[in-house]
Amino acid sequence: MRVVEGRADIADVPDFVAHLDDLGERHGATVQAFDARYVVDRAHLERAVELARRARDRDDTIAEDFGVEILLYAAGRRQINRALTMGVGEGDCPVVAVVVGGDEAAAAAALRDLLSPAETLGEYDPERVRSFFSVTDTELDATEGTLADAVRERVALLPVEK
Repeated sequence: MRVVEGRADIADVPDFVAHLDDLGERHGATVQAFDARYVVDRAHLERAVELARRARDRDDTIAEDFGVEILLYAAGRRQINRALTMGVGEGDCPVVAVVVGGDEAAAAAALRDLLSPAETLGEYDPERVRSFFSVTDTELDATEGTLADAVRERVALLPVEK
C-alpha cells in the first residue's frame, strides 16, 4: 500500500474519479482518494485496506469494486452513499489516497503528478470527523483514547456489523 497526499482543484468529481480509475487500470492498481479532512492518520487507512483485503480474500465483500470496499471500511459504514461523504469534493480539496496492488510505485508517482504537493494526512477537522463518525463527548470522556482511536475502532467494528 502506498499513501499519496496533496491538494487538488477538482472541477468535476466524476471526471476526477474516472481519471483515478484510468490511472489505476494502467498500473494494475486500485486507487482510492479521500477528503483528508476525514482521515485521522495513516493507521486509519492501513486498517481499512487490511480489512477490505481480508473481506475480498474471504469472498465476503460489501461492494463489488475494491476501491469502494476500502472506502466503506475507512468510513466505518456499509452504505455506499453515506461513505461517499469521505470522498473528494469539488473545488480546492485536501486529498489523501491509497494505492493498492499492481505497480504501486508507478501508480503513486502518476497520482502525485495530479496533485499539488501538500501534507494533508493527519490534518483532519476534529468537528467534521466527530460528526461523521458520530463520536460523542460522552464516548471520549469515558475512554483514555483519542478521537483517532475512536475512528479506528469504527473501522475495526464494521466486519462485526455485517
